[in-house]
Amino acid sequence: MPNILLLGGTTEASALAVLLAARGMRATFSYAGRTASPRAQPLPVRVGGFGGVAGLVAHLRAEGITHLVDATHPFAATMSAHAVEAAHEAGIAHAALTRAPWTPSAGDRWTTVPDMTAAVAVLDGPPQRIMLALGRMHVEEFAAQPQHHYLLRFVDAPDAVPPLPDHALIVDRGPFTVADDTSLLRDHRIDLIVAKNAGGTGAAAKLDAARALGLRVLMIDRPPLPDRQEFHRPEDVLDWIAHPAASSGMPRGV
Repeated sequence: MPNILLLGGTTEASALAVLLAARGMRATFSYAGRTASPRAQPLPVRVGGFGGVAGLVAHLRAEGITHLVDATHPFAATMSAHAVEAAHEAGIAHAALTRAPWTPSAGDRWTTVPDMTAAVAVLDGPPQRIMLALGRMHVEEFAAQPQHHYLLRFVDAPDAVPPLPDHALIVDRGPFTVADDTSLLRDHRIDLIVAKNAGGTGAAAKLDAARALGLRVLMIDRPPLPDRQEFHRPEDVLDWIAHPAASSGMPRGV
């Protein structure tokens, strides 16, 4: 009987949790603990880190985990790297449920940068009205460019005032519609959106709205990750658990 540890926090993780629960499979949903009120799940839930690779290996062994599924955010590079290493050390099956990255289409006005540091550097220049569509983790890095007005949108209210001298803060939880984001961008007179290439449909509304309004987007590439088996649909993860030898998933770079 498989015993699955699902590293979650994404829409895709929640969709997989529903399928696992519907099939009565033994599984635990793990949240990193960065959100104050995470979504309820139909599986047993644990919250918090593991203490690095060694801690994750110890947990996998102590709980008798047979399958480790990494459905964390595409920018959770440290956790994803730890998952690959820990699964290998513990000798268990490992796969990732992730989103295909976004690609520009006709009408998009994207500039692509490799990382957050490059994104901050690009903003050196005259004042603009910028939506930081990044969550709250990287906001303080943009204090190096204080000349801009920043629009922030967080899931939870921050514990402290963001260190940006000129900003507006909205606390709201998605998913958001294209109409919602079109109104938001227009009402705040946004010139530029800074976004991480998270992929998927849940956070794509702002990009559709930017295209419709002719706005520029500064897109931050995903961090590099170790080679691993990847799937883009929860149903394919179930097939892999049931029939690993017949899996259609392919490692990165193949």
